Amino acid sequence: MNSWKLPTSLKIGGVDYPIRTDFRDILTILRAFNDPDLPDWAKTQVMLQILYPDHLKIAGPDIKEACEQAVLFIDAGREPEKEDRKRPVLMDWDQDADIIIPAINRVAGTGDVRAMPYLHWWTFLGYYMEIGESLFSNIVQIRQKKAKRKKLEKWEQEFYRENKKLIDIKAKLSEEEALKELWG
Repeated sequence: MNSWKLPTSLKIGGVDYPIRTDFRDILTILRAFNDPDLPDWAKTQVMLQILYPDHLKIAGPDIKEACEQAVLFIDAGREPEKEDRKRPVLMDWDQDADIIIPAINRVAGTGDVRAMPYLHWWTFLGYYMEIGESLFSNIVQIRQKKAKRKKLEKWEQEFYRENKKLIDIKAKLSEEEALKELWG
């Protein structure tokens, strides 16, 4: 993928397939990926159906390549890093939406990005990656320190005590797990 161009199609099996590139579509895919009630095959199906308007035209042998290209697109053309250890979760698109959007709006400088009829995923992701000092960045910093068991500054300790619900990432429970937790 060429980082200087905003892709609107992906080549699979030598054929260019148009893709949906609006940030809202990709966030819907990411929401499905994080749904504990969806089995992996269903998450893959959601991704293919949302990203490729012509997903039914993708031949069976090309499905794996279509998935690989989709993930590469979602990751803005960057190959995933090979790591053995699991990284701590520092943000959640759904839980943090109310604090991410104002930060992205400030970077975009164009009003509310949610009101835009279209915004390419890579542009949205670029705005996200440029979020500077903000409530969101402070929360991520505290989450990171807590995950690495580093000492919080005095102001961070106070902020954490006053904003635990905002800072602590809520575990995504399956419907079955939620019922068990509720009814014991």
